[in-house]
Amino acid sequence: CVSLSWQCFRALCCKGPPPPRPEYDLVCIGLTGSGKTSLLSQLCSESPENIVSTTGFSIKAVPFQNAILNVKELGGADNIRKYWSRYYQGSQGVIFVLDSASSEDDLETARNELHSALQHPQLCTLPFLILANHQDKPAARSVQEV
Repeated sequence: CVSLSWQCFRALCCKGPPPPRPEYDLVCIGLTGSGKTSLLSQLCSESPENIVSTTGFSIKAVPFQNAILNVKELGGADNIRKYWSRYYQGSQGVIFVLDSASSEDDLETARNELHSALQHPQLCTLPFLILANHQDKPAARSVQEV
């Protein structure tokens, strides 16, 4: 009985801190209104109320059980997109969010931005997640159409 108690004590007290979770640096890009901020807020279990579109950039740490994603969200306005590439360095993956219910012109702009990112020297070898957002809207295109 004494040795069993000692084992329990040792297991509880000598266990030490949990091992650190690996961290991965991602960049999240897409046009204004595509849903980047909403996506990250939801992943961080934040309230969907009072979400304001990102006008520059923001960084969020998205915790998962086995890893932490440090996501740089870059605003998608015309005057900000030209600066996206300044934030690519050190990225280990890309999340590209597009509004699947957007106009043809906006979809074409998103397509051009995606192709530019896919060809960028700092991103071209990285994994990309392309998220066709707003699938719940009546005007949404299917993934195949996008």
